[in-house]
Amino acid sequence: MTGKLSISSNGSNESNQSYVGFANLPNQVHRKFVKKGFEFTLMVLGESGLGKSTLINSLFLTDLYPERQIASASEKIRKTVNIEASTVEIEERGVKLRLTIVDTPGFGDSINSTECYNPIIKYIDDQFERFLNDESGLNRRNISDNRVHCCFHFIAPWGHGLKPLDLECMKALQNKVNIVPIIAKADTLTVGEVKRLKTRIIKELSEHNIQIYRIPDCDSDEDEEFKSQNKQLKDAIPFAVVGSSQTIEVRGRKVRGRLYPWGVVEVENVEHNDFLKLRSMLITHMQDLQEVTHEVHYENFRSERLGSHNNSRRLKENRDLNESNSDDIMSMDKDRILKEKEEELRKMQEMVAKMQAQMMQAQLSEQNKAVVN
Repeated sequence: MTGKLSISSNGSNESNQSYVGFANLPNQVHRKFVKKGFEFTLMVLGESGLGKSTLINSLFLTDLYPERQIASASEKIRKTVNIEASTVEIEERGVKLRLTIVDTPGFGDSINSTECYNPIIKYIDDQFERFLNDESGLNRRNISDNRVHCCFHFIAPWGHGLKPLDLECMKALQNKVNIVPIIAKADTLTVGEVKRLKTRIIKELSEHNIQIYRIPDCDSDEDEEFKSQNKQLKDAIPFAVVGSSQTIEVRGRKVRGRLYPWGVVEVENVEHNDFLKLRSMLITHMQDLQEVTHEVHYENFRSERLGSHNNSRRLKENRDLNESNSDDIMSMDKDRILKEKEEELRKMQEMVAKMQAQMMQAQLSEQNKAVVN
């Protein structure tokens, strides 16, 4: 029987219809995920004063830091890196997003910033460890994913490329999180300066073999418009952005931007900065960022941790075996020493008996001589 079968509402078989119904499965998955909601964790990394908080507020149209206090210059001298996680629930057209922003105040602010990225590495590893424990536990129904899916690394625009601290930090983080380099406060640079700085940063990343997040290639069946958009996003890396929460009226329309004596820099204008491209990249490839985190970075951590557990268990088994062997060797040594002592005692007893026999023989000889005389 080669014909396709379908059941109509009145129970009759209609072989001329070819629709079975499993094409509706994606809709079921869609409804399930929409009902459950989505989770995403974004880390912002960079020196103070680069506009990290402003950019995040501009991206998600919210105020994550309403009561933040800026540290003074004297407080920054010996300031250490802190980890601050802020979570906000965002809902748009019925889709819920649980967004967690992990800020790193104090990064690069101290005079001695040597290995100031260690607390950041520890935080990322702690989230991996927490997810691994939840995944290995008995209750796996409601596992909260707090792993860092993306890291915005802010680069100062007034330098001539990447600082040594930026290079060392990216080297330490490249195998743990998806790094997206961002040129902060791009409105302080001309168009030519932005292009030269982007070229310089890409060259330095290549020279130091630093892996950043690579936007995936389009499938062959994608439309040309999406392919063109994806190519523009790839060419825009590192993104040169401007953030602002102020609304300015320009030519009868209200826009978010920054007002200067010479004009207005619009945040959502692709000719002024890459803000829209950055937001498009984050929204369009949010699922891919989560998949790379789970399938690459988390799996590396998981295999390394399980490997270390196996090695420690193997070392413990070897140590127990060595202790058992040493106990056997000690027992054998005791038996050997005991046998040697017994042999020595036997020889001494034989020598004593021989000497007693010789003394008795000598006494008898003397007695015989005395009788003869």
